Amino acid sequence: AARREGRGAAGPMERRLLAWGANSYGQLGLGHKEDVLVPQSLKDVSCKCQDIESITGGGGHSAVITGAGELFVCGHNKDGQLGLNHTEDVPHFTLCTALADFCVKQVACGWDFTIILVGPGLVLSCGSNSFGQLGVPQVSSSYLIPQKIELLKEKVVDVAAGLRHALAATESGLVFQWGTGMASRAKRANQGKTLPLFLTAKEPCEVTGLEDVKVKRVAAGSYHSVSLTDEGHLYVWGSNKHGQLVSKEIFLAEPKKIETHFFSHEKIGAVWSGWTHLVAQTETGKVFTWGRADYGQLGRHAVVPDGQEACTASEQHLELLCNIPISVPCLNGASQIACGSEHNLAVVGGQCFSWGWNEHGMCGDGTEANIRVPKTVKALGYAKETLIGCGAGHSMALCQTPLKSSSSSDESTLLAGVQSFMIVACWCPNGEGQTARQNAEPVCCANASAVHTKTDFFMQVFSAKQRKPFR
Repeated sequence: AARREGRGAAGPMERRLLAWGANSYGQLGLGHKEDVLVPQSLKDVSCKCQDIESITGGGGHSAVITGAGELFVCGHNKDGQLGLNHTEDVPHFTLCTALADFCVKQVACGWDFTIILVGPGLVLSCGSNSFGQLGVPQVSSSYLIPQKIELLKEKVVDVAAGLRHALAATESGLVFQWGTGMASRAKRANQGKTLPLFLTAKEPCEVTGLEDVKVKRVAAGSYHSVSLTDEGHLYVWGSNKHGQLVSKEIFLAEPKKIETHFFSHEKIGAVWSGWTHLVAQTETGKVFTWGRADYGQLGRHAVVPDGQEACTASEQHLELLCNIPISVPCLNGASQIACGSEHNLAVVGGQCFSWGWNEHGMCGDGTEANIRVPKTVKALGYAKETLIGCGAGHSMALCQTPLKSSSSSDESTLLAGVQSFMIVACWCPNGEGQTARQNAEPVCCANASAVHTKTDFFMQVFSAKQRKPFR
């Protein structure tokens, strides 16, 4: 990663792009396809790290945007979702040259497609179009280079991508949806009823039911959609299988407002969506979560209204408590939040926290055990100016950290220049040729340029164990 020029208060500083989690398609940009359980620094980044302004990801691909409006992509490319005019997976971040004439402002990555918002409010798309998720005529089942979505006539200010559908919010506050990802669920839940056109449209169609509000932001889950109005209200529609829409209905065919009393009567300032859960932050900084919770996605235990943990409540009652927004105090004041499919990242007080699904190490704690409550990503420490982003099963962070010295005169230094974020197991003899049990557990050596030891202390360095790839 490129180094930032100049010195900070603690000396020379550098910005590094780190990635961890599922990597079966090279979506971490590390040059290989093995899962990574703790943050690992990218050594071969074609763009300058100090220029990166946005990080995001999809089912198996990643995208970063620079301050100059350039788009760099890597990972799964079977359907051309990287926009590079071929279908080979790409293990390193590569410039999308097809967008050379545009200034990229925002990217939303779906399962196997990409939605791109460029300078003048135009929207382009590439990748799979099997469900009409690209918003362009289905002349082909996929497009290998970004295509302009012609039916979006008005200037677009925000875009979002679900599993197989997409959304756009316009400057005047309208919302358009396309892609038939929700259609089968909508038809099953509304048999004999006429569905709104936007649920089955393969090209942009205005979402009805929002005529009296002005939408400024949109978000999408696997089979649901969310809009945030300029007055700080949330409207949701689509599948409610996991209670993510705060409704008794299994499917909402039209937008429904989530009442403000769920958020302490405060206005919402931002909203994010995983596949089946939602995270919202009020204008005062309070963070609320709701929806599916079996992997720890909500970052909280079920809590009864008076604040006592509902550990003895019935299973049905516990599920109900996950289906309403409840605040997570340790996340209050978060400066950034990002959602993967079933995991999350947040920056609070200069530290990065993770929680949720962790089967492929996307929470960055060196294990594959799900995390029920927000936990600091220790490998990132208190890095300054952290920028975070998530794909479905992977995580990324751009951090500013002190520049490490590459040499040491200390004779006790062992393995100077050890690869950052390796797993270190250490032990010492107990006098009987055995190893002391209390010192036998592996510990995470984060961002180490050297490891110190003593003559009676032994050390082993080995790579994090990899498991099955994320699919």
